[in-house]
Amino acid sequence: MIEAFVTYLEAERRYSAYTVRNYKHDVEEFVGWLGADVFDPAEVGVDDVREWVVELADGRKLAAATVNAKVTALKAFYRWLRATGRAENNPTARLRAQKMPKRLPVWITEKKMEGVVERLMEKLEGGGSGGAGGFGGDTEERRDAMIVLLFYSCGVRLAEMVGLEQGDISEGYKELRVRKGKGGKERIVPIPEQAAKRLREYVEEISGAEIWKSGKKPLFLTHKGEPMSREGVYKVVREVLGGMGVEGKRSPHVLRHTYATHLMDGGADLREIQELMGHASLAATQVYTHNSIGKLKKVYKEAHPRGGGEKR
Repeated sequence: MIEAFVTYLEAERRYSAYTVRNYKHDVEEFVGWLGADVFDPAEVGVDDVREWVVELADGRKLAAATVNAKVTALKAFYRWLRATGRAENNPTARLRAQKMPKRLPVWITEKKMEGVVERLMEKLEGGGSGGAGGFGGDTEERRDAMIVLLFYSCGVRLAEMVGLEQGDISEGYKELRVRKGKGGKERIVPIPEQAAKRLREYVEEISGAEIWKSGKKPLFLTHKGEPMSREGVYKVVREVLGGMGVEGKRSPHVLRHTYATHLMDGGADLREIQELMGHASLAATQVYTHNSIGKLKKVYKEAHPRGGGEKR
């Protein structure tokens, strides 16, 4: 049943490989937790599912977001079981999401990011020779710098970055076509002029090396000419930012948060940011409004007669 469910997720729902893998793992985990020799959907009741959730939250002390993700997978599995006639009841129907503490996005300050971008530009200098050499050393260092620069310049997700191909760059290197998930929606994101110049040089450099192992030409490759993995790109971001003195959490998502926060601080409209970020709802974008509160308080304190600042 689980294998058929996985096929459904891949072929009909067209979920990403990452999502399918997680759904499969979570459903297998639940079935294994039941401890039955043979899994029978009809034998599973509401109490069983609730007990599993309690075990996850209280027994294993998993975060609410993790528990909710596992419940989502199980709900999808039971909806599919009912839709295909494999089960009559749905014991997950009345399960509610765990309450999650309100977390504010982590981002890098403009001042700090200016220094990071300056050093990224330095690392990217010297590329674009178009030679026929191998891929490694300086070229690999420039690849890593380009990954971080593109995350900050275009605000893409980790999965979207991994899926980028050379053909996703517009003529003139002015725009980037970004795809969300396998067969997902596409959006066009502008590439800032400074980043576009370096991106052109990087593409010329790897094109000259001629190390692609497939005709698709992924934008970011390993030294063997194979597409970089999610884990590989994540590691690059963490190491590059750490090497440039960025403290605390260092991840592609932090750079995405930084992109959105700096856009908002620069006066971009909330709807525009929503479109650039690829958010389905405005609610997901509104979380970035908090990042401007500190700046507003400072302006108020300095400018308002009751703010306590010096009079002008």
